[in-house]
Amino acid sequence: MSPHVASFFHPHSNTFSYVVHDPATRKAAVIDPVLDYDPDTDAVGSGALQPLLAHVRELALEVRWLLETHAHADHVSAGRWLKQQWPQATLAMGDGIVEVQRTFAPRYGLDVPTDGSQFDHLFADGERFDVGAIAAEVIAVPGHTSDSVAYRIGDALFTGDSLFMPDGGTARCDFPGGDAALLYRSIQRLLALPDATRVFICHDYGPGGREVANETTIGEQRAHNIHLHDGVSEAAFVATRQARDATLAEPKLMHPSVKANIQGGA
Repeated sequence: MSPHVASFFHPHSNTFSYVVHDPATRKAAVIDPVLDYDPDTDAVGSGALQPLLAHVRELALEVRWLLETHAHADHVSAGRWLKQQWPQATLAMGDGIVEVQRTFAPRYGLDVPTDGSQFDHLFADGERFDVGAIAAEVIAVPGHTSDSVAYRIGDALFTGDSLFMPDGGTARCDFPGGDAALLYRSIQRLLALPDATRVFICHDYGPGGREVANETTIGEQRAHNIHLHDGVSEAAFVATRQARDATLAEPKLMHPSVKANIQGGA
């Protein structure tokens, strides 16, 4: 089945969030929502969420899931804020978050549980759930981070940071818990899906000056992804990824983002 997908772009972090719903039942999931964050004052705001909230109200959707693809290092999640607006929704992410919490909580001196209990549900790899009458599946895709997952909802795949648009390639693997060889193997699982699978990515930076974009297909990724198209070996990918990662600066909001996001956006 084909869900309706609405995208919402946050230009300050180049993040796409999604509202995915079943047209028959109007049950919905929100994926990777973003709060505004001011690093100078440590203040958060919900201005970026207003178009998303208006969309949900306009279509009279019932949000049942608040889904994170991983603990983001470049923006503060709105997951917990939205949970306060929609108490019936389940705040969920992959069970790899436990490893991420155990890595980062001591680094930041955070006295918080490291068992994932800040979330309502932790998904195991391969776990299935529903968005209304549309079947959904969790696919663990570690490599960018150890907690990364993709969500396959009907014919739509939400890859988080693992895959970008074909001309953007793939995610960096130099954060703690990152592993380029593991990302290669994870992405092979995604590329094995049907070519017509719609792919929705979490970030786009407009390579070469093109307008930002967020939707592609598995077929396009297999044919044209600059890092991992058909025929690229694991060794070649790892060499490319490691060389690229060595040139990248730390994300500007990494520390406040990770501290918040390992706690579900608290």
